[in-house]
Amino acid sequence: MSPPSADNGHSELQYQRVLLKLSGEALLGGEREFGIDEAVLRSYAEEVRKAVEMGAEVAIVIGGGNIFRGVENAMEGMTRAHADYMGMLATMINGMALQDAFEQVDLVTRLQSSIKMEEIAEPFIRRRAIRHLEKGRVVIFGAGTGNPYFTTDTAAALRGLEIDADVILKGTRVDGVFTADPEENDDAERFLRIHGQEVIQRNLRVMDMTALTLCQESEMPIIVFNMGREGNLPDLLAGETVGTRVHWDGTEATAERVPA
Repeated sequence: MSPPSADNGHSELQYQRVLLKLSGEALLGGEREFGIDEAVLRSYAEEVRKAVEMGAEVAIVIGGGNIFRGVENAMEGMTRAHADYMGMLATMINGMALQDAFEQVDLVTRLQSSIKMEEIAEPFIRRRAIRHLEKGRVVIFGAGTGNPYFTTDTAAALRGLEIDADVILKGTRVDGVFTADPEENDDAERFLRIHGQEVIQRNLRVMDMTALTLCQESEMPIIVFNMGREGNLPDLLAGETVGTRVHWDGTEATAERVPA
């Protein structure tokens, strides 16, 4: 395994350094109630490999809902803090699964944890993470922020800002942000772009309020897109219109929509 060469097409990219947020539920695939679908892992690895070969610097935050949800029913009476720490451990399992899948397609990776786990991951150190990215390594951030009461959406916003990412990419199982559930409403439309304030006012649940507030304060754009659609990630990095772009620019406040 080796990092990409210096001459790797940086000038062609719309976004050079990205923070990719993946939900744990996305790893379920179409059939599972909990666990990890191997086909989904492999498809994600291929998409990230293409992105790195284009010259992108890719950091990833992944959730843990595919694992924690499976035992959630046994948690009645558990404190929120205890449950959140269990969720952080679930993100580390997903992070290790992603790391293995990435290395099977010859990507160089580093897994960094917000909770000390020396045997399996580096501690999160901002400068070290940036150095890894500069060397062409994919950096996976596990264990959320390391604190209970904060979601992995917030971890994604926080880490994205810390590594000076150009954009936060939220990879989901749907094609973007919609006016209504397209599976239940024939009149639903997809936003091509939308101001972050309108996202908040409409309660569109792109990310939680803490994450959105962090992005708003730093004018960090967010793109919501379907990570399961082949070619979406490299197309997005190349500047093509994919998914929904959430921006904070007052000069383009009008939302733009297309039929779902």
